[in-house]
Amino acid sequence: MAKVRLLLKGLSILFLSLLVFFVAVFFYAYLTGGEIQVLSLLGGDGIGVLEIAGSINDSREAIRSLKQFGETRGIKAVVVRIDSPGGGVAPTQEIFEEIHKLKKKKPVIASLGGIAASGGYYIASACDQVVANPGTLTGSIGVIMELGNVEELLKKLGLKGYSVKSGPHKDIGSPLRPLSQEEKAILQSLVDNVHGQFVTAVAKSRRIPEDKVRELADGRVYSGEQAKGLGLVDLLGNMEDAIDLAAERGGIKGVPQVIHARGEDKSWWEKLLFSYLGNGLGKGAGWGLRYEWTPSWIQ
Repeated sequence: MAKVRLLLKGLSILFLSLLVFFVAVFFYAYLTGGEIQVLSLLGGDGIGVLEIAGSINDSREAIRSLKQFGETRGIKAVVVRIDSPGGGVAPTQEIFEEIHKLKKKKPVIASLGGIAASGGYYIASACDQVVANPGTLTGSIGVIMELGNVEELLKKLGLKGYSVKSGPHKDIGSPLRPLSQEEKAILQSLVDNVHGQFVTAVAKSRRIPEDKVRELADGRVYSGEQAKGLGLVDLLGNMEDAIDLAAERGGIKGVPQVIHARGEDKSWWEKLLFSYLGNGLGKGAGWGLRYEWTPSWIQ
């Protein structure tokens, strides 16, 4: 009887120890990265999924997730799910470069949702293969800079604006006055240069002659089916097809475990405010250079 009680006591201690261990693992994982850390600690093979949705105004979260996927041995391949019209030039280029770094460690597949245009396609082109739906809106390889002029409005209100500047072009693009022909030429040269960077990036990443990409890069959008015929997309399919392709390239047998990147924790009102500011008044807004498809009806 004493032996039975001793055995039960030992089993109870073992059970409690295991329970504490698993609780600690999941609590640690929740604080430091969710499912990615669980996979890393407990083992197993999985597919990492990074979602890029909406206007691209910040690269920090995407880069953090890509680095985490790259450092987690259990993640055998990554799917970048894109549903975005594009966004700021700099954050787009930063994500593009981070994908190229990740590709040296493991396969990266792009999955295009309803729209992956301009900066959204720029990012997709960095991946090993691009999977799109037949009706995905993609392409729009181009740059846009939009300016406004409120001079006439100020006159009607009886107001007048002044600029005190250190050089003749320091207030280029000011809404207080019209652009001169010289200033238009300066800004056009800037746009052309950044557009050339886009064309070169797509040509190198997709292994398409630069002259051919330049022919396609007049800003227009293509359907996924059209883009495939032009060499901008590799396969037609949905998100599950992209995951299956990533699992195959990552050497995973059977149904892969899908691990989604954990986004930055924000309350609903913070997300709403950030979305509003990011697309209209805050970072990324104004007349800065944009790799973004912005038809007039959604501006």
